[in-house]
Amino acid sequence: MPTSRTKVSTEHASRYLQQLCKHWAHKFPVEFTPEHGEITLPSGVTVMDAASDRLTVTLRAEDAATLDQLERVVADHITRFAFREELTFDWTRDA
Repeated sequence: MPTSRTKVSTEHASRYLQQLCKHWAHKFPVEFTPEHGEITLPSGVTVMDAASDRLTVTLRAEDAATLDQLERVVADHITRFAFREELTFDWTRDA
């Protein structure tokens, strides 16, 4: 299963993690605490870990094309939640 990761610098990591988990909880299986969240989407799995200065996001999908789409969807949602700050998503794929 292809995997992609990013570390997003922000002081609001826990807030964004919880917002995304709550946003998708009515549609998909979700488990989360203020520090860790997991969302099982039909297209793959999103895992988030919040630290005081960053949000780490790990994505797993069935294939590279689906992983591309999942990167865009997750980044777009978090960016909307973070409208007060500019976030950078530099995705790195496992070989």
